[in-house]
Amino acid sequence: MLDFFRFDTDEERRALLVRARKVALSAIQQYDLEWERIEFIQLSDTITYKIETNTAGHYLLRIHSGRLSREEIRSELLWLQALNESHDLIVPEGIANAKGDYVMEIQTESGYRRPYVTMMRWVEGEHAVGDFTDSRVYQMGVLIGRLHVAAGNFVSPSDFVRPTWGIESFRRDMAKLERYYERFLSEEGWTLYQAAAEKVVSRLTTMHPNEHNYGLIHADLHSGNMVFKEDQPYPIDFGRCGYGYYLYDMAGTLLELWPKHRWMLIQGYESVRKLEPEYVRVREFLADRSFLFEVIEPV
Repeated sequence: MLDFFRFDTDEERRALLVRARKVALSAIQQYDLEWERIEFIQLSDTITYKIETNTAGHYLLRIHSGRLSREEIRSELLWLQALNESHDLIVPEGIANAKGDYVMEIQTESGYRRPYVTMMRWVEGEHAVGDFTDSRVYQMGVLIGRLHVAAGNFVSPSDFVRPTWGIESFRRDMAKLERYYERFLSEEGWTLYQAAAEKVVSRLTTMHPNEHNYGLIHADLHSGNMVFKEDQPYPIDFGRCGYGYYLYDMAGTLLELWPKHRWMLIQGYESVRKLEPEYVRVREFLADRSFLFEVIEPV
């Protein structure tokens, strides 16, 4: 059987999107929704569509690649349900079809593996445009802190399965990058990547997970995976969520900010949850000098 997610060439990508739209339309019929419009969003680890209805709410339909098992996808939805039960968090939430299923396996063209499909409630808000305000940055820190507090309080069932983001996953990503780096990196650039990777692995081997620094994380928490409503951020796209160091989540957001706003993000985070004393040194280990809170001028 062929992988449903085949798109190494432009022709395969076009064929994939044709298959995907048929799967999406078939999947929608299994929900009690009075939908009006389906809008393609993007192709990445999943193929996503916005489902607009003639009622107040909208939905997100996801066609999953074969990267995650049914159990891993169900575990993501369980985690999101737990987050939504917290009084201070609003995140996407999975919904069941007419038969009560949260993860469906949908028939597709002959010869291709049937993909898993899920439907989620749409989180209203807008992506950030332009520079961040002080208020938004502080609230982003508060949000990340609340996510990590919820992670610390979460008791996972015995069948809960999510990926682990650590040394092994990092090495897998580097091996994949090595196959394709020539498409966007020079040999000099690739050498720098390898040197940085060696330092990352070296540092990770010295870190020891505990209940304060390690747990369930979003694992892709850049500003593109947040929407804002009246300056309040709401996290979306938990498709990579899994186990890892909490600093992983913060690093993804900090790298987008100017030094002043990095401080404000941390202040927002620590208004909810205190960081370990050596968090700055942990983040700056790739350099020979401090850089996190200093402006680095272009050469």
